[in-house]
Amino acid sequence: MTTPASLSPAQAAARLEEFTVIDVRAPGEYAAGHVPGALNIPLDKLPEALPALKSASARGSLLMVCASGVRSTRACEILAGADIEAVTLTGGTSAWEGDGRGLDRPEGARAVWPMERQVRLAAGSLVVAGLVAGIRFPAARWLSAGIGSGLVFSAVTNTCGMASALSKLPYNRASRSGTTDLGATLEALQR
Repeated sequence: MTTPASLSPAQAAARLEEFTVIDVRAPGEYAAGHVPGALNIPLDKLPEALPALKSASARGSLLMVCASGVRSTRACEILAGADIEAVTLTGGTSAWEGDGRGLDRPEGARAVWPMERQVRLAAGSLVVAGLVAGIRFPAARWLSAGIGSGLVFSAVTNTCGMASALSKLPYNRASRSGTTDLGATLEALQR
């Protein structure tokens, strides 16, 4: 599969009104700050959003966004498999904000670590726990081996089961009063 087209933050900002911006991060990450006008469709919900995204792409271009560009690149690949054109924001919201561009932050939203950072903390903690527990219980080293194998699989397949599991934790979900209702987002895309 070819690498999806990408835009730098400056290029995207200059043409932002031309795009339907889709943020594929977890709702908690999205609520902590997103590109102005972005709608939230978490990467794991993308397959059920394909009809709405097809409809939106018929009216204009799609710009996929995440924290660093990894998940949005994956989203573009999924969309390409469904014959939906999309471009990704190079460097994601981190590059957008680093370029001096503001993020929308809903009132009262709490800061949530980017998913990649959460995965590194969880994976690293489990590897260390397996090694430390292995001093007393040698079989516990298999935990470290399992996590290492999972990270290799994640890199090879460009998927991440740990990120999928972490995205289900309460702090990665939008609050009840949040603006990340998937049903409302899909309905808005159909219009």
